Amino acid sequence: MNFVLLFGPLAVGKMTVGQELEKITELKLFHNHMTIEMVLPFFDTKSRGFERLVDSFRIEMFKEVAKSDLDGLIFTYVWELDQERDWNFVADIVDIFEKENAKICYVELEADAEERLIRNRSPNRLKHKPSKKNFEASEKELLETDRKHILNSNNHEFKDKNHLKIDNTNLSAPTVAEMIKEQFYL
Repeated sequence: MNFVLLFGPLAVGKMTVGQELEKITELKLFHNHMTIEMVLPFFDTKSRGFERLVDSFRIEMFKEVAKSDLDGLIFTYVWELDQERDWNFVADIVDIFEKENAKICYVELEADAEERLIRNRSPNRLKHKPSKKNFEASEKELLETDRKHILNSNNHEFKDKNHLKIDNTNLSAPTVAEMIKEQFYL
């Protein structure tokens, strides 16, 4: 079992890279908006109900996948590295998979804001993330999240981990997926 945690800032290409990685491995993609879009019609993103439901659905999915016969899972996540809550959430996920002897692979993507603002409007993103169709709101969220939080590591946070950091500003998703597959022997 392999667990690939694909993280980085908003619109960096996590889902698109995850889709490409899914095509060239036996891993299944569980991108973060699969739960977000499901809960959003009922609860605002700032509400406690939204957060609780999204987290609960994800944790239950991880538990079932970790115990399954699947080869593994790719999960995309905007990890606010300055937030203890996010570190605790990731620790809980990793614990679930480590209990089942899974190989944990941390894949961090980074790209400049200019490129991410372009990607924010990509047809593939909008197809899978309908809540991003309000460009004014999604671009504001992207820039504010960049300003308020640390979304990429300084390279020391993952020193003892199975970690790969890729600047994919000028790389295609298939190229990045191949890099990940080779690095972790997926």
